[in-house]
Amino acid sequence: MANLLLELFSEEIPARMQARAETQLGETLGKSLKEAGLVYETIETLSGPRRLTAHVSGLPERSEDVREERKGPRVGSPEQAVAGFLRGAGLSSIDEAEVRSDPKKGEFYVAIKETPGRPASDIIAEIIPGLVRNFHWPKSMRWGTGDLRWVRPLQRILCILDGTVVPFEVDGVQSGNETEGHRVHGRGPFTVTSLEDYKSQLEGEGHVRLARADRKALIANDARKVCADAGLELVEDEGLLEEVTGLAEWPNVILGKMDPAFLELPPEVIKLSMRTHQKYFAVRDPKSGELAPNFVVVANIEAADGGERIAEGNSRVLSARLEDGRFFWENDQKTGLEAMAAKLSTIDFKKELGSIADKVERVAALARDLAPIVGADPDQAERAARLVKADLVSEMVYEFPELQGVMGRYYAIKAGEDAAVADTIRDHYKPAGQSDSVPSEPISIAVALADRFDTLTGFWAINEKPTGSKDPFSLRRASLGVVRILLENDVRLELADLFLNELAKTINEIAWSPYTPGRTPPSNLNELVDRWIEGSTVNRSLTYFPEELRRCLSETPNELPSVVKISSDLLSFFADRLKQYLRDKGQRHDLIDAVFALGEDDLVLITKRVEALGAFLETEDGVNLLAGYKRAANILKIEEKKDGIRYEGDVDRNLIKETDEAALADALGDVVAAVDAALEKEDFVASMTALSKLRAPVDAFFDNVIVNADDSVIRKNRLLILAQLRDAVRRVAEFSLIEG
Repeated sequence: MANLLLELFSEEIPARMQARAETQLGETLGKSLKEAGLVYETIETLSGPRRLTAHVSGLPERSEDVREERKGPRVGSPEQAVAGFLRGAGLSSIDEAEVRSDPKKGEFYVAIKETPGRPASDIIAEIIPGLVRNFHWPKSMRWGTGDLRWVRPLQRILCILDGTVVPFEVDGVQSGNETEGHRVHGRGPFTVTSLEDYKSQLEGEGHVRLARADRKALIANDARKVCADAGLELVEDEGLLEEVTGLAEWPNVILGKMDPAFLELPPEVIKLSMRTHQKYFAVRDPKSGELAPNFVVVANIEAADGGERIAEGNSRVLSARLEDGRFFWENDQKTGLEAMAAKLSTIDFKKELGSIADKVERVAALARDLAPIVGADPDQAERAARLVKADLVSEMVYEFPELQGVMGRYYAIKAGEDAAVADTIRDHYKPAGQSDSVPSEPISIAVALADRFDTLTGFWAINEKPTGSKDPFSLRRASLGVVRILLENDVRLELADLFLNELAKTINEIAWSPYTPGRTPPSNLNELVDRWIEGSTVNRSLTYFPEELRRCLSETPNELPSVVKISSDLLSFFADRLKQYLRDKGQRHDLIDAVFALGEDDLVLITKRVEALGAFLETEDGVNLLAGYKRAANILKIEEKKDGIRYEGDVDRNLIKETDEAALADALGDVVAAVDAALEKEDFVASMTALSKLRAPVDAFFDNVIVNADDSVIRKNRLLILAQLRDAVRRVAEFSLIEG
């Protein structure tokens, strides 16, 4: 068995691309070898700032011989059939085919193609150039006069099979058995014979730590150690650790110092300046928990002085960055949030929906309406809403967009705003991602919801919804944020009414929009909008709507859909997000559909129903009742279709003949009363418990009662009993949508 060593050596590969490229190299090379008939034992990959490496062990020295048989037409078949067989099999004459006999089908032709195995080196020489040319990089470039596209100029290709070079060429780069080490400490070149030799030379004289995991562990351990030796503590940052792992071939961790005066800046500014511009780790005092006037830098060189000059140089660079931060910080405080908020009218939110200032006005009004529902003070909620976007025009957020909200909170505190208002400016963006927490203070909840509701109803009003995998305005994330905020804070909202109101207000605002220059709204504007909200067809007089809005919303050239229809579509969108959220919590999607079918729009209640229904259906009573319901529903479906009516109404007690028939009818009356009482109290566990009492009478009914009796009157009465069963179960959920 043979071993293959491949290294693609280039100029510096961006750190964020290395791990994925390493995985891609292993997957692509492994797949190509197997497809070519070279089945290997193991494949190992490595990546670093200037190289991608793969080692394949247990390769056969040549591919196996392949014998293929292709069955053709019967002997004596028409000439056209024989000619087609010859073309498909690659034969020049029918004499080259074998004739075989089958007791049932008679004699027929068989083409036999034998492909001899090939040396592994020949196959590899064909595979690698194609792999290199078709390698996918998020961004790539060309250089010189060649056609090859690679992430950075490709300089060497090392390719040896059991110590022997596999000869090939890619865009002028000839394969060989040489590689390079560290630019400063051990450039080489180094002639390589095997993986062991490759690792020994590069990790020794070459000063290159080849394995990504080894470099990452070394950086993390040394960073913690240099901090601990100085009585300090590293501020852990997994994302930054991943990045610097891809920046240094021979990482050396150094603790640097900065001017303590910079600690007057918000810590987020210091950490972000370090991380974004310089790739430094922040350091804190373990006693106070506050940032220390230090930083950790990962150098790609082993300094003779222990890194003192490197630390000094990096300190000067960091000071320049933080001086900029201090300038922005002081200027923004002089401007103040109120003045910043006034500038929001100059920034478009979305052309059809106005400026960010217009959005702020809508959010402030809605936050005031939501405040009592979530237990917040309406005045504070409105005040916070008017300030939450102000820092978007600050110099600091212009430099560091990641600090939106964070800086607004600091500026609000400096301006003497209430702490709850200041915290809301920061927290209304939460949750920013799946792992982020949700706002928990009432004011923050009100404003966070109002901000997202305004965005969602606005984009639905102009028909700019997510399509397929495209969601340029992050509307899915906004709606999932609403779901989390409502459920994790147990906030009760009737979404359908809220959507109707907000959509109506948005459309009304668009009608008066400055984006319709030269158009004067008709005097009966409010009447027309009211008619539209009620679902009436809008007539031709509604010409003041912008052309782009008419085009987006039109069902026919002169009609606009009802706001009720748009609201229903938005509610369905939320149902999908709730499914996603509950699936992540282990709930079944069909149970969510079954509860949503009842028309409920309070996500908290829906979730409680789904949880209770899921627990009920895991019991024996639940499983059997579901089976009984489906049997009843199927019978009703067939008989209603045959009779052309829907069975509903009261059961005639005088027509009940069988004991089990009477028992089910009696049980239904008791259970419906118990279910209704439990639902009134929103006790969904109790409603399921009440339903479970139907299990025995339903089983007995189907075991001992013939529904389709010969007497048509009795048959109808028994179908009415089943209809009452269907209706009783549907009080809790639409059981027809439940799988199983």
